[in-house]
Amino acid sequence: MGAVHAKTPEPAAMQPPKDDDIEFEKIPAKVERVVVEGVGRTKDDIIIKEVRPILEASTFLEMVQRSHEVKMRMEKLGLFKRIGIFIDTFRESSSVDSYEVTFEVREFRPVSGGINTLIGNNDASLLFGLKLPNLLGRGEKMNVEYTHGTKQTRGYSVMFSKPVNANPDILLSGGIYQYHGSYPWSGYKETDSGLDLDLTFPSFLGSHSLRWDGVWRDLRALSRTTSFAVREQAGHSLKSSLKHVFVRDQRDDSILPSTGSLLRLSQEYAGLGGNVEFSKQELELQFNKSFFWDTVLQLSLAGGVMRPLHMKDDIRINDRFFLGGPLTLRGFNMKGVGPHSDGNALGAEAYWVCAAHIYTPMPFRPGRGGFGDLFRTHLFINAGNLGNINFNNLLGSAREMGQNLRWACGGGVVLRLGRVARMELNYVFPMALQQGDSANPGLQFGIGLSFL
Repeated sequence: MGAVHAKTPEPAAMQPPKDDDIEFEKIPAKVERVVVEGVGRTKDDIIIKEVRPILEASTFLEMVQRSHEVKMRMEKLGLFKRIGIFIDTFRESSSVDSYEVTFEVREFRPVSGGINTLIGNNDASLLFGLKLPNLLGRGEKMNVEYTHGTKQTRGYSVMFSKPVNANPDILLSGGIYQYHGSYPWSGYKETDSGLDLDLTFPSFLGSHSLRWDGVWRDLRALSRTTSFAVREQAGHSLKSSLKHVFVRDQRDDSILPSTGSLLRLSQEYAGLGGNVEFSKQELELQFNKSFFWDTVLQLSLAGGVMRPLHMKDDIRINDRFFLGGPLTLRGFNMKGVGPHSDGNALGAEAYWVCAAHIYTPMPFRPGRGGFGDLFRTHLFINAGNLGNINFNNLLGSAREMGQNLRWACGGGVVLRLGRVARMELNYVFPMALQQGDSANPGLQFGIGLSFL
């Protein structure tokens, strides 16, 4: 009879294998079945299309990765409110390499609504909205909104959007809208009624938006003091335009970035019908670099030029460029730079503006790691110009735009409002003005979505 010898295993042998020691990419796996539980109005064809890549996984790691990617795509499509993933062995098979992937989903309510606050450039509005997510079961959305602002602004819109070919990155949208707004810096009010179509799609360089807009505009004098130069443009106009916008945003934050760059290009062509005809191009650049002690240097540049399609025509005031304000060319009132008539800003056909900021944390870092991180102090200098272009003498016009510029410097505090807006309180010193400009020295407050 033989003898059985046993000994206590080495301590290392008693330890379970670490995750780092398991090569998940070498563990074979075959997905036999994918189950989606909790489906209501979402269509089967789009679910089958989304989960099919999981069935092609050949390793355990690939199965897990593809399951997560499917979850992310279905969330981005707006099919479900909540998605949970569960992976288990396939009990109907004797193979240990067979698996079943289960998605437990929760759909959106058919209709939801609410009241929110919107922030514009030195303006705030109440928004009353209804949302109909996943309307037809393939990621479609419909939004119905009514806004009422603090500066005699109001409007409504009905917008519908749909992913193209079940791709969440390619979105086709369209709708109808009406908007009434007052523009006190130019002494007029306007009611716009229109419809639009928009196609958004990515490329390897950035994102693109191609938009057609057809709008009927009714421009009226705001008060008895509105200048004649504005009054003579009152009345109706019909604008049909095609606009392309390209954005390459590599910043780590859109409001208070510390690194990265932004490039935005836009081209607009109006003249596809109606009585408004012009071409317009705009450019925006931004560069951010972080240094020691969380200091950030930001350099920004923006500019634009437009021209009528027929040289005998004038560009209307509601299509022109304007410059000045607490978030763009600081030290000047809203749209306070450039040609004026009786105190009303008339706008122009070209502009450029640049700015340099140095952002730092608040002194002594109060509230660090929490509320205090929403604040930054900054020192800045900004400059720009606004004027009309003589296309028969482009060199002379460019030289004139580079001369007689406006510039200001100052410093203050910046507060980030979520991830979409910012508020600034600055003390500004306008250093160079031109006749007719409306300057704002001293304390200047601004709140809005766009800034330079």
